[in-house]
Amino acid sequence: MLLTIDIGNTNTKLGIFEGDNLLFVTRLNTSTQKTADQISIEMRDFFNIHNISLNEIAGAIISSVVPNRSAVIKNAVKTLCKINPLMLGPGLKSGINIKIDHPATLGADLVACAVAAIEKYPAPCIIYDLGTATTVTVIDKSKNLIGGAIMPGINISLDALINNAAKLSSFELCENPPLIGKNTSDCISSGLILGTSAMINEFSSNIESELEEKSTIVITGGLAPLIVNHLKKDVIYNDNLLLEGLKIIFEKNAKN
Repeated sequence: MLLTIDIGNTNTKLGIFEGDNLLFVTRLNTSTQKTADQISIEMRDFFNIHNISLNEIAGAIISSVVPNRSAVIKNAVKTLCKINPLMLGPGLKSGINIKIDHPATLGADLVACAVAAIEKYPAPCIIYDLGTATTVTVIDKSKNLIGGAIMPGINISLDALINNAAKLSSFELCENPPLIGKNTSDCISSGLILGTSAMINEFSSNIESELEEKSTIVITGGLAPLIVNHLKKDVIYNDNLLLEGLKIIFEKNAKN
């Protein structure tokens, strides 16, 4: 079995693959306070719940956008599974041609998602990852990663509104808000959810115009379920795109 780990700004996502099958997925809070031992206990509980023996884990690979947690979680895997996990970054073969100004600065999460999208879907391809940030990754028809965009995520935008507007207080977003809200909650939900959906629709059309070709649009990330049903564009929703990319990258490196 293969353990795949995505360390994100808010959550750390774990997935267990057996062959090509993703058996189980869970999320842990990406806390800067947790020690390697504490994380090991949480991971052990995850394995126990799903009746997975630690000696069944034959390999592991990690991607991280939180540098100060990378070593801690890597050590947790070493302690628990007695294996040395691969860490996605420079020196690890991804099989993707990255055509941006500074390829080494590209986030590991974006690399993993791009690798999976190229493997699974027709190019050109536009990938939206809706998490703490909303990221856009563009793959051209030759399967090169040519760039993208980064913007504040839905929750960051909500927090900014609440923290900087005196009359706004915390509340949960409405998943199906009216376009024209008649109260504060509906207005903000409309702006963030339907506004993000409109952005994705228009942004995708603009990218397709620049590429001069219709593209496959893939949406992933923890906040994608809030958005996907409001999109007018045809999209593919894949909640585990990043973990699938990590599996592909692990296999490319395990062969060498």
